[in-house]
Formats: sequence, structure tokens, C-alpha cells
Amino acid sequence: MELGRKRFQGIGNIIRFNWHFYLIACLGLALLFAFSSYLPASLQTLALSLALLVTLTITTSLAVSYYVYDLSDLYQLRWLSDADDKTVLNVNAGFDETSDLIRVYFPKVDLTICDFYNEEQHTEPSIKRARRAYPLIEDTLVVSTDRLPFSEDSFDYSLAILSAHEIRNEKERIVFFKELNRVTKSEGQIYVTEHLRDFNNFLAYSIGSFHFHSKSTWKRTFDHANLKIAGEIKSTPFITTFILKKNGASV
Repeated sequence: MELGRKRFQGIGNIIRFNWHFYLIACLGLALLFAFSSYLPASLQTLALSLALLVTLTITTSLAVSYYVYDLSDLYQLRWLSDADDKTVLNVNAGFDETSDLIRVYFPKVDLTICDFYNEEQHTEPSIKRARRAYPLIEDTLVVSTDRLPFSEDSFDYSLAILSAHEIRNEKERIVFFKELNRVTKSEGQIYVTEHLRDFNNFLAYSIGSFHFHSKSTWKRTFDHANLKIAGEIKSTPFITTFILKKNGASV
């Protein structure tokens, strides 16, 4: 099975799934340029400065997104180096770009795919558009964040790749990670790949970075789920993969 990503697939999906933000921004820019000439000279300068700032913000966020999702090695999953002959759980939130890749990279993997997207709880418009554009992979299991339908110690590796941040409620997120703890083997690992709400992502996405969780928020979630950070991998300055292990018995 051969599988490749198209040249602009990542940035194209971002624009496609979040077009309403870009439409609002473009309309705002058009209004600023159209009516700035009717403003007093001092306000004209302010309006044009604001327009330039918005343009720079949009351009920067798209450029970084192109770098992260189309140019970097993010989707080569280099941190998952020995998944062949392992039981692997891959949990997504309505949009799965990695399960087919995992099966290509590791043809002997025993892969279970889950989707926890619930349109009543996870209300981001971008997720709804992604779900319509990319139907679930055929053998995907639809699950709830509060109870994964597997026995204890079922998986060598559990993966949440750019998905767990969609659980906006902290209590729900903690319960979800407790479930990952429960279904992962005692000597297994949990991999969580995310943008962080940090300086690098603020420079790249400005207020959009507040959609991400801070490292302290993730650490608090992991602590409450009785998980410890065994390592961190930076695939780019904007993406972090946490490697988690059980911190004693699951709770």
C-alpha cells in the first residue's frame, strides 16, 4: 500500500476547515481599506496600521502552518519507531490523518482506531467540516471520552495525535487520560502530539494560540490521570510530542 500527502494538503485543509475566520478577516481588511480615506488623517494611519497587522498575522500563521503540516517531518512519525508487532491504539477527534500512515510505515502493526468526536460536546465548526470532507476509516470505532471499550492493559502504545486538545473541558480531559492509562500496558507508552499555548505558537498564530493548551495545563491533566512525562520530542518549534508512562497503578 502506497500512501503520500499532496504538496499543499496541510495548508489546504486548514483554509478549507477554517474558511469562516479567513472570510471575516478579509471582509474586515476590505472595509478598512475602503473607508480609511474618509477618516481623519490620524485615524487613517491607525486604520492602515491595523490592516497591515492583520495581514501580517494571517500571512505568518499560514506560512507556519505550511511549514508544520506540509514541509516538516511531522507525519513521518519518527518517534514511533518500533510499532511492528505491537498493539497500538490511535485516538482521533473527527479527523484522522495518521492511521493509514501508521499501517504503511508498520505493516505488521496491530492497530485499533477510535474516534471520540461528539458533535454535542466538541462543537468546533472546523471539526464538523473535516468530518464531512474525510469520512471515518472503515474499521474506526466510535467511542466516548469517559469509557474506552477495552480491557485493562490492552495496548503497547496509545496515541493521541493533534486530537486531545479538542476536549475543552478539563474534567472530561482528565477522565479521558485516565482511560488511556487504564487500557495501556504497564510497560507501555502514551504519545500525545500537540501545539502548545507558548511563545512560539503565539508568534505564529497570535490569538489563535489560545485554542491550544499550555504545557502546565497538560502536565496538570497528566498528573491527575496518574501519568508522568517520560520524554518530550519537538518535531518543529511549534509541535511537541509528550511521551507518557504510568505513574504507578491506574486510577
